[in-house]
Amino acid sequence: MQCLVALVLFLPFAEGSAARADETVLMPANIIFVTSTGYWEESGDPLSALDPKAGTATDNQSATISPTQRGYYKLVAVRQPEGNAHIFLQQVVLDAAGPKVISSAELEEFSAMKAYVTDIRPDTSDGVAAQPGLFATVYLKTDPTALEPETWTVLIDDIGDIKVERETN
Repeated sequence: MQCLVALVLFLPFAEGSAARADETVLMPANIIFVTSTGYWEESGDPLSALDPKAGTATDNQSATISPTQRGYYKLVAVRQPEGNAHIFLQQVVLDAAGPKVISSAELEEFSAMKAYVTDIRPDTSDGVAAQPGLFATVYLKTDPTALEPETWTVLIDDIGDIKVERETN
């Protein structure tokens, strides 16, 4: 009986089993923080923002205009071999096949500091943003022995302008 129990407990971890921990690595180990927050949307018509009658197209006209693209932002902190981190801003589109990264850019302001990132937090954790854009807080240390981290904000407004600023209270 004990052999049967041992066999039942061992089988899920046997060679070729999908439950093996070493086969489930999804992300590189040097990714230390990922925060998804905010949202963006673009109409497929590049002139719609300039046309005051953009919402009054006829059915034939609306069929020829590309659909609105929507998505969200991700901030990703990637640990470097020296121990500091680089932060990347990604724009993710949502479509029928699932989320897809359509742009990724390093935020040079953080890379230039050679900072040690200790946390990245979204403005809100309820998953609902009232307006397009992004607001996130990055906690970092430029001196790894410092007791308290510095606080920086990453802000993207509703027209897509990006600001990285030290937080002031």
